[in-house]
Order: sequence, then structure tokens, then C-alpha cells
Amino acid sequence: MAEHWIKHPTILKGKLVDLIPLEKEHFDELYLAATDKKLWEFIPSDGSEREKFNALYNTALEEREKGNHYPFIIQHKQTKKFIGSTRFLDIVPKDKKLEIGFTWITRDYWGTAINFECKLLLMTFCFEVLKTNRVQLKTDERNIRSRTAIQKIGGQFEGIFRKERILDNGYVRNSAFFSIIDTEWEAAKKKIQLQMEERMKVK
Repeated sequence: MAEHWIKHPTILKGKLVDLIPLEKEHFDELYLAATDKKLWEFIPSDGSEREKFNALYNTALEEREKGNHYPFIIQHKQTKKFIGSTRFLDIVPKDKKLEIGFTWITRDYWGTAINFECKLLLMTFCFEVLKTNRVQLKTDERNIRSRTAIQKIGGQFEGIFRKERILDNGYVRNSAFFSIIDTEWEAAKKKIQLQMEERMKVK
């Protein structure tokens, strides 16, 4: 079997959070953070339900074994609590591209520097370690909060893919696609760092 592009374990350490590789023993604690239905409003699977949560994250581990995904837990450094999850997916080493997605953070930390630090850690790893050409991000067309957040970190809007997927509740979703490419990374990095600094000043 070919060696995976992302070596395991990969841990990404920040000032506010650490991104640690998901393991089966993390499920119980991560689920405690995931029970808020609002977190899953625009994510295809509703992880606030334990059965669906287990299916979603068992699949993440299976896909990591194949080299297709690399799931992380977001651990708050100060409290050591699990406050969310994110992952690399659609990993294509041949074309030097991947996607960042399945990201959720508990509502206590919405509007803080934490999402910006997560993206900074993930994309620094992508562009400066893996040397990717392209990092893709996508979200539900209706998710204005997520679309705004992606554009704030330098994501370039590429368009709407109509009827791109079907959610658990049967809703047929249009998805908004964004990307950052290698030649845009330095400018995007500065944008993210500035957003982080601004939010860290607000206590």
C-alpha cells in the first residue's frame, strides 16, 4: 500500500487550541460537546444524535486508514476540553490538493479567535509542510456565517454547485465552493493572523 500523504499521528499545536488526531477512545468526550443540534444545522449528518455521531466518526477513522481523510479533535489548551472537530478530506496527493471541512466548534467559542487559529494551523500545515497547490472549502449555500468566515480568511468564491448533496433530513443542498491556492497563501496567512489578533484583544 502506498504511504499516506499525511503521516500519523500529526498533531498541530496552537496558542489557544491543539488539533489532535481523532481516536476511538475520544468518542464519548467529543460527543458531549456535539449534542447541540444548532452545530449540525448545515452539516450533512446530524452528529447531535449518538448513532449518527458514531457512524460519522467511525467513517472518519476508516477513511484515515485509506488515506482519504485526516480527522482532528479541537482541544482547548486552557481547559483541556474537547470543543469541536475538523478534518482534511478529499486528499489527493497526486494533484497536491485537499479540502478542509466537517468543522464545528461549540457555541461558547463562536466569534472568538479559535476558528481562525484552527484554519491557520491547518493551512500552514497544508501549504508549508505538504506543499499543496490548492485547499478547498465548501459549505451549504444558506450558511451565511460560514461563507463569511471563509472569505475572511482569504477563501476565493468559486461558485455554487447545485444539488450537490442530500442531507440526513432529505434536503437537497446547493453548496458554495471556495479555495485558497499556493500563490495566495502568504496574503491569506496575514489576513488570518490579523483576525486572530483582533479577537484576542477582546476578552
